[in-house]
Amino acid sequence: MATAIRRADAHWEGTLTSGGGTVRLESVAGAELPVSWRARVEDPTAGTSPEELLAAAQASCFAMALASLLATHGRTPDRLEVSAEVYLDPADGGGFRVSRTRLHVEGVVRGMDADEFSALAGQAAQGCPVSAAMRGNVDIAIEAALAAA
Repeated sequence: MATAIRRADAHWEGTLTSGGGTVRLESVAGAELPVSWRARVEDPTAGTSPEELLAAAQASCFAMALASLLATHGRTPDRLEVSAEVYLDPADGGGFRVSRTRLHVEGVVRGMDADEFSALAGQAAQGCPVSAAMRGNVDIAIEAALAAA
């Protein structure tokens, strides 16, 4: 049995390029986010996209994985700021694919040096279930930096 099951629903009308729809997240009762091809590849202010939602999932999952790993090393971060970029690129043979993601984490962790923080950030990517789901199919790069408290 799964520890957690989360749900999102999508509604779409029309063609890929001229149509549009919504995504509804189970956790935010009644909230619907607009999705469209325009928002996906032309104008990110026109709504959200699967890639943006994937970036949000990876950034939040990675932050949790790194916080957990830091705790196993006796450290509690004052702050972790994580951003994720998900790249949608043309696929060989046509269509598109998520080809790579870039994670950038900046942390405030007292008593830790930059090399140790960077090493733990690399390990955290291995423990993040969202990154693990993409591993082997999507190139994942991590940039880690410590910030002053």
